[in-house]
Amino acid sequence: MTNLNAAEVQGLLDALDDEYKSWSTYSWVLRDFGDIRPFSNIVQAEQRHVDALLELCAHYDVTPPPNRWHSDVPRYVSVREACERAIEGEIANAALYDRVLQSTGRADIVRVYRALQSASTDRHLPAFRRCAARGQ
Repeated sequence: MTNLNAAEVQGLLDALDDEYKSWSTYSWVLRDFGDIRPFSNIVQAEQRHVDALLELCAHYDVTPPPNRWHSDVPRYVSVREACERAIEGEIANAALYDRVLQSTGRADIVRVYRALQSASTDRHLPAFRRCAARGQ
């Protein structure tokens, strides 16, 4: 039994779904274009993000949904296009965390959300911007 309210559960599930989407998208970029940076590094970070959210689900007894994005992600014609779309995705991810942070005051959940948001804005976004600027 969970002791989270409905908004907290929904926030957790929304965050997990978005991290699943990022992981799946970046995984397909690697399949399509090979072991390229920054995707090769960031896909591993996205897996850690998924794992952190799954740990919260387990702690609060929230049943996580399966990853619905495995084969339902956009495909790109170039690495540059993938980087440009990844920039948009990381900006949207940061905005999602702004929203879900408002759903809870629980220190452990807030800590995870802030860490994942920081990874998107402080590390992933600059890496994808550099990638897009290279014009691959």
